[in-house]
Parts: sequence; C-alpha cells; structure tokens
Amino acid sequence: MSSSYGTFIRLTLFGQSHAPAVGMTLENIPAGQEIDFDELRAFLARRAPGKNRLSTARKEADTPEFLSGLVGSTTCGAPLTAVIRNTDTRSKDYENLRYVPRPGHADFTAGIKYGGHQDVAGGGHFSGRMTAPLCLAGGIVKQFLARAGIQVFARIAAIGSVADEGELIQPVSDKEFPVVSDPRGEEMKSLIDAKRSEGDSVGGIVECAVTGVPAGLGDPIFDGMENRIAQIVFGIPAVKGIEFGSGFAAAAACGSENNDPFTVKRGKIVTETNHAGGILGGITSGMPIRFRTAFKPTPSIAKPQKSVDLRTGKAAELLIEGRHDPCVVPRAVPAVEAAAALAVYDACLTAKALSPDK
Repeated sequence: MSSSYGTFIRLTLFGQSHAPAVGMTLENIPAGQEIDFDELRAFLARRAPGKNRLSTARKEADTPEFLSGLVGSTTCGAPLTAVIRNTDTRSKDYENLRYVPRPGHADFTAGIKYGGHQDVAGGGHFSGRMTAPLCLAGGIVKQFLARAGIQVFARIAAIGSVADEGELIQPVSDKEFPVVSDPRGEEMKSLIDAKRSEGDSVGGIVECAVTGVPAGLGDPIFDGMENRIAQIVFGIPAVKGIEFGSGFAAAAACGSENNDPFTVKRGKIVTETNHAGGILGGITSGMPIRFRTAFKPTPSIAKPQKSVDLRTGKAAELLIEGRHDPCVVPRAVPAVEAAAALAVYDACLTAKALSPDK
C-alpha cells in the first residue's frame, strides 16, 4: 500500500489535512522500549506550524494521543498507534479547487486517480500535514537509535541560492533556524521574508547525516540502503530530488578523485574521504550516511496563476487563498531526520544489527 513503509517494522500513515486527525501505526516495534515524551514533544515542535512569520499561520499543538502499543511509556509489543488532532482548519479556502486545480499541486492528478472524489481541503492526504505523523514515528525510533549509539541529524543546506557554510558534523537542532553558519541563516531568513512579501515562495536543500551506523546494513540491487532511504524521503511532500555523498558532483569527477581510499584508524577499517556517503553497493560501509534532499518552492502562492476550469475546459485564473509556508524547508528538516531514522532502524532490525533491548 502507498501509505505504508518498511520491511521488518511496518509504518502506516493515515488521515487528511482537514480530517479530525492524522496518525500513524508502527508494527513490530520490540517490546520494552521506553519513550521519552518530553524529548518527543520537543522534536514534534520543530515541525509544528504557526511558530513564526517564516511558516504558515495555521496553528496546531501537534500533541500525540497514543491509542495502543504502550503500557505507561513503554512499548508492549502491540502495534503502536497514535493520532494528532487537527484543530485549526479552514476548509472553505479550498472549495473551488475541485474544479480549478492549483499549478504544482496534486489537485489535477488526484482528481484523475480518484474520479473527483478526493479530499481537496488542505490537499487531503497529499498535504504536508502528513509529515506530522511521520515525525511522530521517526521521533520515537530516533530515541531507540540514539541508545544504540546512532545519531540522526540534519540542517538547512540552502534556501534558494543562499547556501550554508561549514560541515555538518553535529546536531544543530538546538537552534531556531537549523544551520551551521548563523550569518548565512540570517541571509536565508531574509530571502524567505522577501519572497513572502512578494506573494511568492522559495525552495531549498536539506542535508542529513547518520553517524554510528554499523557496516553491513542494506542489500544490493533493489533493496539497497539508498533505495530504502529514498523511498521514505520521497514520501515527504515537495521533495523533488535526493543525492548521496558527492551525488551529481561525482559525474564531473575522475575516479581518482571520487574513490574513497581505505585506511585503518584505531584498529577499524575506514575511508579517508566519504564521497560515497557511507554506502557502497547498497550496503553501509560504517562511515556516516550522508545525503541531500531538494525541496521545490511551495506551489501555493499569493500571485495569480493560470489554470483550467475542469467543468468547461476553458482557461481560468486562480488566486489561492488559505495559509501556506513561503518556504517548507525549515519545517522539513525534522521530517527528513524522521524518514532517515525509520529507514535505518528498519534496516538494523532486518539485519538483526541491534540487540533485542534496543
């Protein structure tokens, strides 16, 4: 099913942007795992809307309600199911979209797929709102991975043409704007502000690192570690590209430049560089997994746009109402972390690379 992911664990997301709730079910989570709810709430708050002028004005508490799978704060072996209530919806803003689809959105394709019966309010289940339960699931398994010495962290690598400076070597999640270079972060914020004032939007890039990963995770051909990560990352709305290690830059390099020489440090085989992004032949090498994800500009903008009235087949001008992010990238950072954590945790359990109590 398109709303499910995983080989050993099974994640299913459900709900729609303006439905009573969105939620998730995680199956096959080992029993006896403690969840730190304070840490989980802090993680979810990084994605939550309505925090500042750089995000949508929609305000949601994003407080999870667990329905099964826990005894107190400990997993009990049953499917772990939780919902997040939708409390600040304005469905009337979307009434005309059934007949005049928004450029850059799934309105038109969803109408074809579902015969016009799709939920258009807030984008339905194509909405970025679905990253709330994704972050809920990923925030939980991030805690499990951390106890096994595996860290997952990400940053804003670029907004439009403004790129961050410095290497991502440690988490920047304690910052309101998660970049390595704060001066560059201020430039990024100014760019987002400018586009918002113009009634426009801007895209960007999120870089993610996973450290402490054991060698040997993943498989060749269709079930490689890149495949596993890419599949769940592309479940985040607005993602249009992903690259691992040097990515597309490797196409302009020579083999002598792009190969990562092996060496031994403190009795462990490592590579001197990490152009491969920690994955060789679809299998983790023991080096940090590194990848970058490209996000398109938010397609819901305040400028008039050209569309078609599906009832008449004639051209129509569309002026989108509602509350939308001028840039999805800042709130997408924890979503990328969540996706990566779920992919790595699933691979660890599949390979039995974690002890039963982790």
